[in-house]
Parts: sequence; C-alpha cells; structure tokens
Amino acid sequence: MPGEKILLVEDEEKLARFVELELLHEGYKVDKAMDGRLGLELAEKGGYDLFLLDVMLPGLSGMELLRRIRRFSQVPVILVTARDAVMDKVTGLDSGADDYITKPFEIEELLARIRVALRKRQPVPESEVLISGKLSLDPERHMVHYDGEEITLTNREFDLLKTLMEHRNKVLRREQLLSLVWGYDYLGETNVVDVYIRYLRSKIDDHYGVKTIHTVRGVGYGFRDPEE
Repeated sequence: MPGEKILLVEDEEKLARFVELELLHEGYKVDKAMDGRLGLELAEKGGYDLFLLDVMLPGLSGMELLRRIRRFSQVPVILVTARDAVMDKVTGLDSGADDYITKPFEIEELLARIRVALRKRQPVPESEVLISGKLSLDPERHMVHYDGEEITLTNREFDLLKTLMEHRNKVLRREQLLSLVWGYDYLGETNVVDVYIRYLRSKIDDHYGVKTIHTVRGVGYGFRDPEE
C-alpha cells in the first residue's frame, strides 16, 4: 500500500532507477542497493514492509540474501529472476520467497504483485487455533504442529493450509484458491496451486503417513480430518 517502505536490491542501474521511480510515483518509500552485501546491511536495520530482490547480484546472490533475511524477518520477499531460471523460482519459493517475477516484466504486473504481498501482511483479527485430528494451525503465532511436532511452512504454504482448513470438508476450485490465497489480481501461472498442494502434501500427508488434502478430479482440492 502507498506509504509503505520497500527495499529494492538490483544491480542493473537503469532498471533499478526505473522501478524506483515507478514505486515512488505510486506513493511507496524506497531504499535502493546495487549489491547483495549492502542489501543485507540495509535489511538488518529493519523498518521495511517488502523486499524486492534480483537473483543475480554481485557480492551476495539474491538467493543467499533471501536465506539470510529469513533468519531474522518474515517480511514479504519478491524475487526477480531470468525468464528461463526455473530452478531459481523453485529454490526461491522453498527458501521462503513469497513470489517471483521474471525479466522482462511489465511494471503493472510488478505493482500488482507488490499489492498482493503487502495486503497479505496486513494484521487480521484474532482467530482461534484450527485443529483437525493431530494437526493444529495457530494463525496468531503463525505455527503448525502435528502431534506436537512443529511443521515448517513458507508463508504461502501456511496461507494455503489455513484456507483449506477453514473450508474443511468443502471442495475449492483452483480459481477460488488463487483468489483466497494469492489475491484476485494474481498474474502468475495458474498451476501454482497444484505446485503448493504438492509442497503441503510432502510436508504433512507424506511425512506423517496421513491423508488430509484430497483431489477432486476436474474440480479442485478439499481438506478433511487426517486419515491415519
């Protein structure tokens, strides 16, 4: 949202200046770094609402910068990757990135992704812990446990699981999940839902030998109490 502060870490000077001017025009406050090490120094000082990181950076790569940021902050991170760098996208999401955008990009798409990421960060009313069998999700503490063991999820995985649990025993279409979890103005690939469903299944269903997330072929996905 306008007025919030963004750290832009990008070593392509012309692109960095262009993005900076567009963000300022939208009402955001912007700090800029041209290499990963300076980006880390600024990030450690805090006060940011979102980090926009290029993957290919001198000094400290964007991926390593992301990993270090995640040690002390859960502020949303959007990665900027090369168009064919599929592994960068997968690695970035696994490392805690909230989203990514590929070069070259339209500034309108970047601004839309920023709005979605910032909207997700807005405080929500206090809510009760969601419990299903041995699985529990605490929205306030942003924690998930199975039989007392903590499950580490990325922000997006957490939001997806929370949405599924809130609609227990109902089937949600992929389009509904995109709207509820990624935001109505999400502009990425539609199969992202399937990718994150696989992530959740690997961390919960496969890991604990249960079945919570069910596929309804041709429709979407639904959550049921764990079947052990």
